[in-house]
Amino acid sequence: MIYTKISSLLGGKLSLVVGLAVFSFAAQLSVGEERSEEKKFDYSWESLKTQPIPQWFDDGKFGIFIHWGPYSVVGYSEGGVGYAEHIPKQMYRDSEHYYPLIEERFGAHPPEFGYKDIVPLFTASDWDPDEWAVLFSKAGARYVVMTAEHHDGYAMWDSELTPWAATKTGPMRDLVGDLGKAVRTKGLKYAPSYHRERHNGFFALERYAQASPPHPDVAEEMGRVPEAKSLYGPFQIDEDFVDQYVARWKEIERKYKPDLMWLDHVPVFHDRWCEEYNHPDIRNFHTALQRMIADYYNAAESWGKDVYVNNKGPDGAHNWPLGVGFREADNLELESISTKWQNPATLGTSYGYLEAEEVGDLYKSPTELIHLLCDVVSKNGNLLLNIGPRADGIIPDGMQMRLLAMGKWLDVNGDSIYGTRPWKIAKQKDPNIRFTTKDDALYAIVFDKPTGPFVVEMDRDNSKGFEVEEISLLGSNALIKWSLTDRGLRIVPPSDLPGEHAWSFRIKGVASR
Repeated sequence: MIYTKISSLLGGKLSLVVGLAVFSFAAQLSVGEERSEEKKFDYSWESLKTQPIPQWFDDGKFGIFIHWGPYSVVGYSEGGVGYAEHIPKQMYRDSEHYYPLIEERFGAHPPEFGYKDIVPLFTASDWDPDEWAVLFSKAGARYVVMTAEHHDGYAMWDSELTPWAATKTGPMRDLVGDLGKAVRTKGLKYAPSYHRERHNGFFALERYAQASPPHPDVAEEMGRVPEAKSLYGPFQIDEDFVDQYVARWKEIERKYKPDLMWLDHVPVFHDRWCEEYNHPDIRNFHTALQRMIADYYNAAESWGKDVYVNNKGPDGAHNWPLGVGFREADNLELESISTKWQNPATLGTSYGYLEAEEVGDLYKSPTELIHLLCDVVSKNGNLLLNIGPRADGIIPDGMQMRLLAMGKWLDVNGDSIYGTRPWKIAKQKDPNIRFTTKDDALYAIVFDKPTGPFVVEMDRDNSKGFEVEEISLLGSNALIKWSLTDRGLRIVPPSDLPGEHAWSFRIKGVASR
C-alpha cells in the first residue's frame, strides 16, 4: 500500500491527488519531523497495549462530546427519536418519508436539492466558541471531544485536502481550531473526533461493504455537479480510501495535537456486519489504523503529551484487541467494575441536533444525568456526555440548564468524582448507593434523599483494611453520627439535609482497593 511506503519515508516528499485537492504528504507528515529517530511504539498491538492510561483522563471522569455539522441544519429524525446526524444517509435511503420533508423545508428534494446543497446552509452564524468553553467549564467537564468529521465527509477544520471544509463553505472559519483554542484556555483537554470510517457506505446502496454503488439520486447529483464527487465519495474501501483516511487524520494531528484519538466503530472489520471483512483492502485498512495509532502515540511523545485512544464497539466486536485503549460503545452501561471504559452518552436519543427533543424538552433530567455520571465513575468509567447544538451554533437552553445543574452538583460533590478510583464493589441496592475511593477515604454517593439512618453494608471481605475515623457530608458542616453494626456502617444523616440529586458521604479511613 502507498501508506506503507509513506510510513517509511517520514522525511520525504510524496504528492497524491485526493478528489479535487492536490497536496504534499511532506506537509502532512511534518509531525514526524518532531519525533526522535527511535520510536517508542512499533506497529504491533502488543506495543500499543503498553501505552498507560493518562492520569488526566483517569482523573477527569467527565467530558463533553459535540455532534455538530451540516446535518444540524435539518435537525430531524423520523418519529422524533434516533440519530438525527444520520439524515444525510436516511434522506436517500427512505426517500418516501424524507423527500417531502426536504422539499417542504428547502423547496426541492434530491436530485435537484441534496445534501451537497444543505452544506452551505450550515453557517454557524451565532457561534461563540468562548461561550461554549465557559459553559463546559461551568458544567464541570475536564475534556471536550468535538466531531471533526462525521460519516458525511464534511471537514469541520481548516483542511487543505478537501473543498468540503468549514473554512471553504458554510461557516468560513476553522470550527475545530477555534474551539480548541477556547477550551484549552479554560484548562480543558481537547480532542477532535474522527468518523470517516463509514463514509464509503454513507451515500451508497449498502452501508457496510468493501464497495457499493452510490444511491441513484446521489449518482445523478454527481453527474450534474462533479464537485460533489469529493463529498459523497469514494464508494469503496481501497488504497485511495485508506490514504485519504490517514491523510485527513494526520492533518488533524499536525494542526491541533489532540489529547485523545477518538475514532468511531468500524463495522466492516467484523463478520457480524460485513461478509467481506477478510477482503484484502479491508484488512489493509485495519493495518493502516493500527499504524496510525502508533504514529500518533509516537508524535505525542515528542509533544510531551500523555494521550490515549478509544476502542469502540459492542462486546466481541471492538475495533482493536482489548487492552489497546479504553472500551467504549454508544450509551454503554456496565453492571460491574471493569477495565477503563467510557460511555459516550446522549442527552436524549440523538447525538446531532434533533428539533423534537428541544421543543419537547425531552432530554434526560439533571438527576438522571448525575446518577449516570456517578454510576459510570463507580465502575471505573468516564462519562462523555454528548450535546447537539443547533446549526447556528446555539446550544439549546434545555441542554445548557442540564449542564449547569451538573456543574452546580460537582462544585459541591466533585471530591467524590474527580481523581477517584473504584472500590471493591461499585454499588448497593438498598439504599441505592455508588462507591468511589480516593486516598484514605471511601465515598458513598446516595441516590435517594436519606431522610433517616441507613447502612453501608460491609461483609468481612470489603471491610478488611477499612477503619472508620470520621464521616462527613460534602456540602455540609453538620456532625454526622455513625456506628458499626452487624450489617455494616450505620450512618445518621443530618435532619436538615442540603443539596439535591445525590448526596456524597465521605468516610475517612483506610480505603483498600
